[in-house]
Amino acid sequence: MEVLRGRVHFFPFSTHSTYFSIRARASFKVQQENDPFFQAAIERASLRFRESHSPDPLLIDPYVGCLLPCNSVEDMDQELHPYCLATKFIDDKLLETMQSTDGLKQVVLLTDGLDTRPYRLNWPTSTLVFDICPEKVFRGALQKLQAHEAYPYGTTVDDIDAGAKIPRGCMSFHVPSESFDVENILCSKGFSGTRQSIWAFQGLPVVNLESFKDILSTVSNLAMKGCLFLGELPVWLADMDVGDHVGDLSAIKKWLDDLFMSYGFRVKMIEYDEVARNLRQDSAKRVSKVSTSILFVAEHLRFSDDQMETWRTEFQRIEEEGDEEGFEEL
Repeated sequence: MEVLRGRVHFFPFSTHSTYFSIRARASFKVQQENDPFFQAAIERASLRFRESHSPDPLLIDPYVGCLLPCNSVEDMDQELHPYCLATKFIDDKLLETMQSTDGLKQVVLLTDGLDTRPYRLNWPTSTLVFDICPEKVFRGALQKLQAHEAYPYGTTVDDIDAGAKIPRGCMSFHVPSESFDVENILCSKGFSGTRQSIWAFQGLPVVNLESFKDILSTVSNLAMKGCLFLGELPVWLADMDVGDHVGDLSAIKKWLDDLFMSYGFRVKMIEYDEVARNLRQDSAKRVSKVSTSILFVAEHLRFSDDQMETWRTEFQRIEEEGDEEGFEEL
């Protein structure tokens, strides 16, 4: 952790272990066969591809095919993977919250670099989408997406346009997760801690609990009071702390409550079964496997650093005006 000009600057991984880190001094070579983080991103993209081409898709990602290696999706399993449930839930929660919240025009996505949400979701006009992810993965994906002809279901010949594009009237900004000072980079690209925002975490690599704590701290620094932070995180993060209670749902919920509250968030754990029950009956029947992730929605209860700075400035102004008035009376 480093403190510059009164602000904490780090993101989002601890330096206590050797692993992919947000910091520039850590190295992460992507797009290699032995790279577990890149392979995990490919696996998630493959799941979206399979679901998009199922007979009754829960979600459709018209761009993901160009991101996959040849012959990477030969097994077109029609079962509904928990990851796709989570993706659908996060998609819907993002759009529903933005449409129902006045002044909410900032979205921050913490992803693996192969996420296509900036292009495939119908963002409200004037939305600013900030994608924090590994630089090399993002650049490789962007090159493929810009050259890709995406044909969503129902597309007519007149609608066809080469390349993935963010919805008209919106803007997308990439923030390299390797950057030394992600907070300042976000602000330099237009993010404001005095305006509403919503944050989604799905895919950004973490390898221990400290790395996710760094993420929580960063979101807490930047997000206004009342903002939402949602997503899914690996269940093994909880297993590291719950000890003998591994697999105990109540123990995991308590761990999650304590962890998020320590950074100023009130969190709710969303069960995958609950998400499945809210689906169409035919989709729910396809749900398979036990999830290895925790789905969550958290509300920020603290003021952002920018809100606190605004408050301090205003308080100082009022004090100075009071001193001047007292001097005039004398």
